Amino acid sequence: MSVSTTWPAARGANRSRRAGGRPRRQGLLSWVALHSLGLALGLMFLLPFVFVLLTAFMSDQQALTATLWPREWHPENFAEVFTSAPMLRYLGNSLLYAVLATAGMLLSSVPAAYALARLRWRGSNLAFLLVIAAMLLPPQVVAVPLYSLWANNHLTGTLWPLIIPYFLGDAFSIFLLRQFFLTVPQDYLDAARVDGCSELSVLVRVLLPMVRPGLAAASLFTFLYTWNDYFGPLLYTGEAQQSWTLSLALASFRGAHRDTQWNLTMAATIVVMLPVILLFLFAQKSFVRGITFTGVK
Repeated sequence: MSVSTTWPAARGANRSRRAGGRPRRQGLLSWVALHSLGLALGLMFLLPFVFVLLTAFMSDQQALTATLWPREWHPENFAEVFTSAPMLRYLGNSLLYAVLATAGMLLSSVPAAYALARLRWRGSNLAFLLVIAAMLLPPQVVAVPLYSLWANNHLTGTLWPLIIPYFLGDAFSIFLLRQFFLTVPQDYLDAARVDGCSELSVLVRVLLPMVRPGLAAASLFTFLYTWNDYFGPLLYTGEAQQSWTLSLALASFRGAHRDTQWNLTMAATIVVMLPVILLFLFAQKSFVRGITFTGVK
């Protein structure tokens, strides 16, 4: 009697388990089909990084062969990168360049963007057109006169010709921050002025806290650009090896080991890429919010 009562219950449980499994599988398949383009693009961007990472752990003999998976793991390749070249000095130079340039951009571009976005003065439209024109001007066009200027001031061979211009304003950052400032309703700024705030107080106490994602996005753009900059350090510090950045040092490292030590070259590439990858992972939410914030009116 007990068998007849439990057997249909067991069959019903199995049937419900199978019925619950099918929608789960169908949901997974529909999710893969819906996001197939994104998954394909993600694999396209991820596979080169995986290749570089695996090659960095290979031996000298296995690197760039038909075998993609390391036969033996060699984490000492990363230690050899730092012993074969002064990578810590180059890392410090890159951090100095990127951090000071980002700070200079914020100090100079925020007031300029505020003046173009929220202040009414004669010539503001012309000034904004000049900012757009500066964005369209390739840096190679003004490389020769700028190099002569810095050479006459005995600053070539250092990173200061790359850092100082950011304290004088960056065209792209001014344009980007201006678009962020335009998204803030004017009523907030007028209410602060009625309460007796000066223009500086309105900017610092009211506007900047409301556009933090925009500031994070502009800062991240500047930091990534300066960290990966190759043309500027090559132009001003090409003969001064003590002032090289990681991007310039990586090119020299690759040239010195292009024949037999691709595993060390890939390890050096990981060393250069890792700080900006970690920075983007930590600041991803603010960066995405800052990008989407420009479309909100």
